[in-house]
Amino acid sequence: MTDRDYYEVLGVSRGASQEEIKAAFRRLARRYHPDAHPDDPEAEAKFKEINEAYQILGDPEKRAQYDRFGHAAFRPGAGAGAGGGAAQDFGGFGVDFDDLGLGDIFESFFGGGPRRRGGPERGRDVVVEATTDFLTAFFGGWQEVDVVREERCDTCRGSGAAPGTGPVRCPRCGGRGQVRSARQTPFGSFVVSSTCPQCGGQGTVIERPCPACGGRGTVRRRKQIRVKIPEGADEGVRLRVAGEGEAGRAGGPAGDLLVLLHVRPDPRWRRSGADVLTTVPIHYAQAVLGDEIEVEGPRGAERLRIPPGTPSGTEFRVRGKGARRLDHGGYGDLRVVVEIRVPKEVGEEERSLLQRLAELEGRHLSGRDERGFVRRMRDALNM
Repeated sequence: MTDRDYYEVLGVSRGASQEEIKAAFRRLARRYHPDAHPDDPEAEAKFKEINEAYQILGDPEKRAQYDRFGHAAFRPGAGAGAGGGAAQDFGGFGVDFDDLGLGDIFESFFGGGPRRRGGPERGRDVVVEATTDFLTAFFGGWQEVDVVREERCDTCRGSGAAPGTGPVRCPRCGGRGQVRSARQTPFGSFVVSSTCPQCGGQGTVIERPCPACGGRGTVRRRKQIRVKIPEGADEGVRLRVAGEGEAGRAGGPAGDLLVLLHVRPDPRWRRSGADVLTTVPIHYAQAVLGDEIEVEGPRGAERLRIPPGTPSGTEFRVRGKGARRLDHGGYGDLRVVVEIRVPKEVGEEERSLLQRLAELEGRHLSGRDERGFVRRMRDALNM
């Protein structure tokens, strides 16, 4: 036995409730279990000390004796008033960890696999991908998606049993879905619950399986489902359609359908959040002198004023003409970038005027290499 105060070992006060003591033990048992600290004798000793403290404080009668007589109540040779003289065996822990909610943890340490419980179970979610065009995502609409999923068997109506029969109580676990067993370990004996190997945790077994589904209660089918795409949807949005996933078990609800949306690129526009971006070419004269142009947006034509002296790459905004915001409502903007386009070839009159312009700006052009001149003009305008 440890000489440390049991309350100190569990880290609780003397006035702690039984629930607080149980919670403290569960927390410390997880932290110091030897399987989580292999080859660590200190962790093993700490774990035994924690268990010893809980053996006393977790039992209201033993706790009352400890509060009155301390460790002496449980030492060999103690009087009747101090625990009846019975020495406590701490070599074998004798704790039912399933009652403490630790069954899953100790099953993973000592075998038995994951626990399963009987009763209705929700069906699994089904995840699919779908691709739509830019304007459908922009304005919203409908999209047909192909889904392969487990659906309830119509022959047995999901029971898994042949028509005219039904599941019966599992003879091994008596319908509980769990079997208990005592296991010996280097740290003592444990009573753990594990999934019944005969019924798989359902509590019932099927003696005559349904010929259509083989006893599963579900059959695999392909189905087309119409999915609503909300206005303002964009690339990567996940849409949830309730109840269109796989069928549940034992009368449980169906799962959901999750649609990962992709949007086909559009050569006219691109998205930046709720904003819609587009690039519009303008002439050198429009950039220098200013003009009013018409811009094609997703919502229709928009008039845009280009002020005199507009450099190439300038961005203009048309407020509220972008996509709808899915998060908090409202609309983004239409963002228009103007780009001065230089023609690859010019006529004699245009060439003459451009040379005259260059002379007015104090530049001398040879005029012999028209391609070189146009290339230099393009470079100059796009600087």
